[in-house]
Amino acid sequence: MEKDNIAVGLDIGTTKIVAMIGKKNEYGKLEILGIGKSKSLGVARGVVNNITQTIQSIQQAILEAENNSGYKIKDVVVGIAGQHIRSIQHTDYISRSNPEEVIGEKDIQLLIDQVNKLAMLPGEEIIHVLPQEFKIDGQSEIKEPIGMYGGRLESSFHVVVGQASSIRNVGRCIQSSGIELSGLTLEPLASADAVLSQEEKEAGVALIDIGGGTTDLAIFKDGIIRHTAVIPFGGNVITDDIKEGCSIIEKQAELLKIKFGSAWPGENKDNEIVSIPGLRGREPKEISLKNLSKIIHARVVEIIEQVFAEIKAYGHEDPRKKLIAGIVLTGGGAQLKHIKQLVEYITGMDTRIGYPNEHLAGNSSEEISSPLFATAVGLVMNSIENSTQSAIRMEVVNEQPKVVYRNVPPPVQQRYEVEENYVERVETIEEPRDVRNNMAQEESTETKIRRSFFDRYVDKIKDFLDNAE
Repeated sequence: MEKDNIAVGLDIGTTKIVAMIGKKNEYGKLEILGIGKSKSLGVARGVVNNITQTIQSIQQAILEAENNSGYKIKDVVVGIAGQHIRSIQHTDYISRSNPEEVIGEKDIQLLIDQVNKLAMLPGEEIIHVLPQEFKIDGQSEIKEPIGMYGGRLESSFHVVVGQASSIRNVGRCIQSSGIELSGLTLEPLASADAVLSQEEKEAGVALIDIGGGTTDLAIFKDGIIRHTAVIPFGGNVITDDIKEGCSIIEKQAELLKIKFGSAWPGENKDNEIVSIPGLRGREPKEISLKNLSKIIHARVVEIIEQVFAEIKAYGHEDPRKKLIAGIVLTGGGAQLKHIKQLVEYITGMDTRIGYPNEHLAGNSSEEISSPLFATAVGLVMNSIENSTQSAIRMEVVNEQPKVVYRNVPPPVQQRYEVEENYVERVETIEEPRDVRNNMAQEESTETKIRRSFFDRYVDKIKDFLDNAE
């Protein structure tokens, strides 16, 4: 088993915290080695509001994942979400001193650094800068400018902004849990990696991740992220509505929602009744499933209408921006009965439920393939992607001396076995030893930029936390 390919994702949600350990198998699929989950007690609407309780929940999830897998977790990639996240579109340019030189990564990095200096609202920081399309000397719709000539390099950017204090609180919780923060990923982007196909991203698709405290939206068109938003409502408000509307406790309301809930009231007959045990010897309470569905329906309609307003704000009604692939629903809220039909009715767009099983190994359990774990699977995938440059450090838990694996490049031969198309690529090259270099060069500009930016941002958070000691 190749230890240096192992990666860890940590999804800090409003209702649950999930730690997932995985590695890529010989077929390039994600094999989950261990999973740990705990009830999230110190997070509200994606934002940490109790440091102590959050640390305890993280430690509980980490310990369970370690026990299930047999590995000790040293560092993790963490998802960033919450109602404080917002995105803006920005266009910027640089004038190159020597147009006779080809455009390189340093020019793109210079342009990104310029965007990072944008003035934000007090307490806000730029956490994600994603180049979209480039323009060179007036020539537009360029996706890969490296290697081209030009004097003026211009690009449109998708800039994700968040509250600096909220992000640092997450960093503090990770550090206090005894593990290191190796990377940050916007949660809608992690979910998108797990459940969307490249064809959908090209055609145009809106990913709606309905979590416990927030509903995340990510819109892709022509293979590029175009819009992100976080709606401060999720499955928890549906549970609260059931609790108030039926005068029952929260635990009973959650069970009712999961077992009998439906987003489409017309599916239930008037004589369908469920009996809830009374408190402390009180008489059982009888609840009509039709009334239960009406309560759920009202709140889900409100959530979907807010998300649809964001899709319209992106410009979905413009023929050039039309989302041909429609909507993909994921997250725990996507498991609600008949929610697909309701979303199609409200938006008029084709809808499907997004499962992360496309990227998972065939022997993965049905539980892991649930939309509930889409973000965690995406975070592990992101961590594996990052580990090609900086291997996740792990210690094998056994009686033998503990060994820490770091930055050990796998033999060239093993890269041939990752995917079948790699093998085909090797057959067309005279010198197989150059294959690894060729594959590294094929990595997209956006991926390289995202990594380098996040590396610097994570270092900035670590410095802040160290100085705060």
